[in-house]
Amino acid sequence: MQEELPAGFDRGPYDISAGPAPIGADAVLAGLDPEQRAVATALHGPVCVLAGAGTGKTRAITHRIAYGVRSGVYQPQQVLAVTFTARAAGEMRGRLRELGAEGVQARTFHAAALRQLQYFWPRAIGGEVPRLLERKVQLVAEAAGRSGLRVQRTELRDLTAEIEWAKVTQIVPDDYPAAVVKTGRDAPRDPAEIARVYATYEQTKRDRGVIDFEDVLLLTAAILEDRPEIADRVRAQYRHFTVDEYQDVSPLQQRLLDQWTGGGASLCVVGDASQTIYSFTGATPDYLLNFRTRHPEATVVKLVRDYRSTPQVVHLANGLLAKAHGQAAQHRLELVSQRESGPEPVYAEYADEPTEAETTAHRIRDLLAQGVRASEIAVLFRTNGQSEVYEQALADLGISYQLKGAERFFERSEVRDAVMLLRGAARAGSDPLAADAPDLAGQVRAVLASRGFTPEPPAGSGTVRERWQSLEALVRLSEQFEAARTAAGEPADLPAYVGELDARAAAQHAPAVEGVTLASLHAAKGLEWDAVFLVGLTEGTLPIIYAKTDEQVEEERRLLYVGVTRARVHLSLSWSLSRSPGGRGTRKPTRFLDGLRPGSGSAGPRSRGGRGGVESGAERSAARKVRGPVKCRVCDKTLTEAVERKLRRCESCPSSMDEALFERLREWRAEQAKKQGLPAYVVFTDATLMAIAEDVPKNERELAVISGVGAMKLDKYGADVLSLCGGRTPADESVADLPGDGPGEAQWDTDEPA
Repeated sequence: MQEELPAGFDRGPYDISAGPAPIGADAVLAGLDPEQRAVATALHGPVCVLAGAGTGKTRAITHRIAYGVRSGVYQPQQVLAVTFTARAAGEMRGRLRELGAEGVQARTFHAAALRQLQYFWPRAIGGEVPRLLERKVQLVAEAAGRSGLRVQRTELRDLTAEIEWAKVTQIVPDDYPAAVVKTGRDAPRDPAEIARVYATYEQTKRDRGVIDFEDVLLLTAAILEDRPEIADRVRAQYRHFTVDEYQDVSPLQQRLLDQWTGGGASLCVVGDASQTIYSFTGATPDYLLNFRTRHPEATVVKLVRDYRSTPQVVHLANGLLAKAHGQAAQHRLELVSQRESGPEPVYAEYADEPTEAETTAHRIRDLLAQGVRASEIAVLFRTNGQSEVYEQALADLGISYQLKGAERFFERSEVRDAVMLLRGAARAGSDPLAADAPDLAGQVRAVLASRGFTPEPPAGSGTVRERWQSLEALVRLSEQFEAARTAAGEPADLPAYVGELDARAAAQHAPAVEGVTLASLHAAKGLEWDAVFLVGLTEGTLPIIYAKTDEQVEEERRLLYVGVTRARVHLSLSWSLSRSPGGRGTRKPTRFLDGLRPGSGSAGPRSRGGRGGVESGAERSAARKVRGPVKCRVCDKTLTEAVERKLRRCESCPSSMDEALFERLREWRAEQAKKQGLPAYVVFTDATLMAIAEDVPKNERELAVISGVGAMKLDKYGADVLSLCGGRTPADESVADLPGDGPGEAQWDTDEPA
């Protein structure tokens, strides 16, 4: 008699020995484009699908699974599709049912691991599975107290997030302080204190016999590692794995996935490194980017046909990534819109935030009048603290809205507490804390100071800062309220201000069914709308002020890219020069739009956290040359990776490079770098020299079209390079002695990072 397996391990309605009848398998392939069809028919892993935004990745992978099932290659109960959200898993199960692939399991990492843990724990460990903590905040609070730390309620979420990050990146308490330094992470308080709380939290869980969600993955992976017979059972059950959003896997999830596959199962991963925006939670694109290194025999398919956005939106998205740096940038996908032409993106600059919000609301009203549904419009911002002014602007026009991923402004606990304090001060008539304040805003600041409000924002990027932003929004509202009342000749005191807050809260609490979406850029991931308004795009907000390292800034760029690619047709990008009406207009629009928005000109690499600078030659060159798909000159395939686009051929296609010329170019580059005291790659990268040695330009026009040869480099090095290409020796003239060729300018004109 066979041992009964748990839910998720059911054998299903098919006899494994016989297999399902291949009924209508080819019908599954109908309607797929060539690349999607290549994914669907690549039934034996490893398979890596690099899928850009809007390219139909879910369609491709669900049709792959369905084709495998309906052709008899896959048994449905032997397939596990892993997603990152329950919503995505539900959507995938629904699509698979429609395609006739019932019985396939589609679950999140945690759901799949929990089912296995519940089934195998009694066999591997004995007894019942420890109770699962639904929320760990209370236990973290207790651990902080036992560690001798006084922690405010608002700090607990940040402490909890740090512990979660440490666990998914497999960092033990003793190693946490060093890991913070190594990664440049902005810890919410002293790393040594967090490590102490972390250690106490883990010990408290053990004492109580409870586990958290991260433990589910850890314990499941550990059981599979320690008990080969259990691992063999899992691997016998699941023979085919599909992992969606693979750019977001954490080291812990990859560890579990390695145990599931065991090196023998068929694995298909799907992702886009340019949409990696959750590194602060432990996600890393490294496993996606290095998939071919780990699996040299892998089939790689790139989906670049964008069915979501118009050519105008796609052009801007491509332009954003053309300026990116780092490993992910080298593997960016060049999207090709499949839609008809639409309106150009709108760029708008405003004097202050209220004007930006009010104008945005009026533009939304115009779209509604044109027939665009409210549910097909979104306003996206960097932080939840930016929502209030847009909530109010929409409410003032009677436009319903829904806030995604966060509480409405007046429902936030810190706002409710603050309004209650202000109401008490107004009723008292003379609050002792606010007695010396000459104006309304000063009185509000004084009252809110008792709840921890300070003139300057706290360090870090977590809950404590979000709470400060909410309180700071109340202060700004008081400034605007006072200015408006004074201009109208009406009194502006605390009672009147509290009345205004009550009226705003009532207006914003109106029920909204069909409404405009307000969401942070992070919350918008995976969604799309006909019209998207990207607001508050200023330096210090995007990139956020605490993005200090190069990689953190690049993640902010990817966040804007995600926002842009949410739009199907209408796209608006806006910023304001000051926070409040009448304020100093010192803000600058985000650096990420330099060279892309009309009139921005060329601006260049900025110091970390800075605002000035000169754009690199690579950025200017990329912005100039992104005009459409680049085809492989050998096989005519559309090229998407940066190095392939530079070489104008697939890596797998035969090279026509003149090896002798390439070596002469390298020697010449080394001499130039030595003369100028620069790294060699600042002159030209190896990829650019390879492209030159393959194309062998005969004149400046042919040299100028090679990616990586910008206008400044053409002026500096063009004659020498053309001489080398013609078999001649360059004139012995020091580039450093030419006008305008100091080391600083050469550094500005790097064609790409090393």
